Amino acid sequence: MPKTKNPIFIVFEGLDGAGTTTQVDLLASYLRNETKRKILLTKEPTNNIIGGLIRGCLSEDWETSPAGLQLLFAADRAHHLKKEIEPALTAGQIVICDRYYLSSIAYGSINLDQKWLYRINAKFLKPDLIFLIDVTSETAIKRMRKVRNNIELFEHKATLEKVRKNYLEIAKLEKNLYIINGEEIITRVRDDINTIVKQHITK
Repeated sequence: MPKTKNPIFIVFEGLDGAGTTTQVDLLASYLRNETKRKILLTKEPTNNIIGGLIRGCLSEDWETSPAGLQLLFAADRAHHLKKEIEPALTAGQIVICDRYYLSSIAYGSINLDQKWLYRINAKFLKPDLIFLIDVTSETAIKRMRKVRNNIELFEHKATLEKVRKNYLEIAKLEKNLYIINGEEIITRVRDDINTIVKQHITK
């Protein structure tokens, strides 16, 4: 992919506890300093009405079927694109998103048909760069327990091991996806990401 001054859409993926949110913030700070361009930081699920329903389901405040949950994710994603991501890209901004459709594939395919998950996400905008921050399930759980007491729907060790396996299989099929060793110290992970981003973005 050639260097470009055009808008660029960057996505971070990984297990809860992998450090995606930390790295999103670090990359945004780096790009603001290096490019002087406007940066949109965003995430999924969003903070809109549909995102609230999703978070309630993940925290097990209410329950729906696995398919129902993934359809909510898809609806939230469609709204997210229309209201936030696409307008920012049209305005020439760099968009950095903490989770996107690969999360739906990796987590959803634990108990749903992966081809169906790809179909309901097939029309969504493809990112220009995807960073999969890879950590073991043990590391993910250890980090989560440091910052919060509650464990959500997908955050048990056996489940996370399946999700990690799904992510690594999916990664083989995606263009412009880079697997980053999230077991390294935060600054090493940051530097690995910045090195790749520098190859794709100019001031």
